[in-house]
Amino acid sequence: MPDATHSRAIVQLFMAALCWSLGGLLIKYLTWSPLAVVSGRGLIAGLFLLAINRGIKIHWSRWQVLAAIAYATTSLTFVMATKATTAANAILLQYTAPVWIALLGSWLLGEKATRSDWFTIAAVLVGMGVFVYDGVKFSSLTGNLIALLSGLLFALLILFMRKQREGSPIDSIILGNLLAFLIGIPALLSAPALSVTGWSALLVLGTVQLGLSYWFYSQAIKRVTALEAVLIPVIEPLLNPLWVLLMTGEKPSAVALVGGAIVLGSVTLRAVVSLRGTRFKRPIAAEIARNA
Repeated sequence: MPDATHSRAIVQLFMAALCWSLGGLLIKYLTWSPLAVVSGRGLIAGLFLLAINRGIKIHWSRWQVLAAIAYATTSLTFVMATKATTAANAILLQYTAPVWIALLGSWLLGEKATRSDWFTIAAVLVGMGVFVYDGVKFSSLTGNLIALLSGLLFALLILFMRKQREGSPIDSIILGNLLAFLIGIPALLSAPALSVTGWSALLVLGTVQLGLSYWFYSQAIKRVTALEAVLIPVIEPLLNPLWVLLMTGEKPSAVALVGGAIVLGSVTLRAVVSLRGTRFKRPIAAEIARNA
C-alpha cells in the first residue's frame, strides 16, 4: 500500500510551491531595494510563523544555524535576481538546485539519487542550457548569475533542513526570517513609503508567499527525500511567470519557453513517478537505525 504520510507530504510540497509562485509578481509591485524587501517580508513571515507555531526551540545547533543562513541568503539572492532579470529567468535558473542536491545528498544525508532522479537532472540541465543561452543573449547576465547562485543556496537550505528531519525544521525558517530582517534594517529604514498596493503585496509576501509556504514545506520535508523536496514543487516555475504575464504583460521569449518546457516536463514526470511509488523509501541510514 502507498505510504499515506508520503502522499500527504507530496501534496504539501505542491501547496508550498503554489504559495511560492506568487513571489515574482508581488516583488515586481514593490519599489523598495532587494535588501529592504527581504527585511520587510522576513519580519512579517517570522512573526506569522511564530504566531501559528507552538513550542519553538532555537537551540543554535550547527544545522539549525546553517539552514537559517542558507534561507536568508536564498531569500536575498532570489529577490535580487527577480529585480535584475525577468521572473521566468529568476525562478527557472533557481531550479538548478537538484543538481547540487544529487551531488551532495549522498554524502550529507545518505540519500542516493535514483536512476529516475539522474534522468530528471539530465533533462533539467538540457532545459537550463537552452534557457541560460537565451537569457545571456537577451536578458541581464548579472541577474541570471545571481539566480544560479540562488539555486545553490536553495539546495543547501533543503539539505540542512533535511538534516533536521527528526526535529523541527520550521525553527530554522523562523530564525532565517528574523536574520533576514536584521540584515536589512538599514535598507528598510531608508526605504520610500509604499502605496496601499505595495503594503498589500508586502503583507501577502510575508504571510502567504513565505510564511504559509514554508509551514507546508517544513512539514513535508520530514517525509520526502531532499531530491523529491526540490523536484516535486514543479508548479512554482510554471505559475510564477504566468502570474507576472497576466498582471504585467512581461513575456519570456520563445527560446526561453522551450527551455522552460523541457525543465517543467521532466520534473512533472519525476513527480508522477514518485506519486505512483508503492512506498516511501527511507534513507539508508534511517533504515539501519530502524532495524537495529
